[in-house]
Amino acid sequence: MTAPLTPSDNQPPEEPQHPDAAPAAGPGAPAGTDDPPLGRELREAALIALVVAVSGVLLGVLWNWLAPHIPLIADTRNVYLKDTEGEEAIGTDGTFLLLSLGFGLVSAAVTFLVRRRGGIPLVVALTVGGLLGAAVGWFTGMWLGPTPDVVAHAKQVGPGVTFYGPLRLQAKGALLAWPLAAMVTQLVLTGFLGPRDPEPPAPDWSMAPAPGDHHGHRPPADG
Repeated sequence: MTAPLTPSDNQPPEEPQHPDAAPAAGPGAPAGTDDPPLGRELREAALIALVVAVSGVLLGVLWNWLAPHIPLIADTRNVYLKDTEGEEAIGTDGTFLLLSLGFGLVSAAVTFLVRRRGGIPLVVALTVGGLLGAAVGWFTGMWLGPTPDVVAHAKQVGPGVTFYGPLRLQAKGALLAWPLAAMVTQLVLTGFLGPRDPEPPAPDWSMAPAPGDHHGHRPPADG
């Protein structure tokens, strides 16, 4: 004899399948959000800081080209300012300051156009990169300018001949112009043009119970 078959009505119910259920997010889950992983964000921030710092070479070239140089003249013993009332030193610092502000604005704007997002690592990268870029531009401009050995330069040109002194930055606070301009520009662009946080969904009141019905059913009508 064969064993009786279990009636289909007595079979245990099958577990419900949910093919549309999304897997729980975990460390190995694919990135489906707009926020990049922290590791990639830090790598991008380091690359941005490096590129911004290297662009300080261009700042130094422009500073040496556009800044007024201080004219000097020497006799057989001493070196003097040719124009004692000249404002070349102030113009040198002002040129560096204006160029640094422009570099800070442009570096932040280009970075925002490329990435279209903000974040603390990006702001830190622009600030650190801007400070390093200003320092690189300072040293590059002095290196490209006239020699800092004024005495040797005066002996080389001879007495009574006008020559230019080394390119110097008297106001060291101008080194902060680039990082401050980059940080402020990045924050402003992110605040006005950056991605917005999604708004929370509106509550669904269609399934709300009627007033006075604690079980979710309306009381039956009389009659």
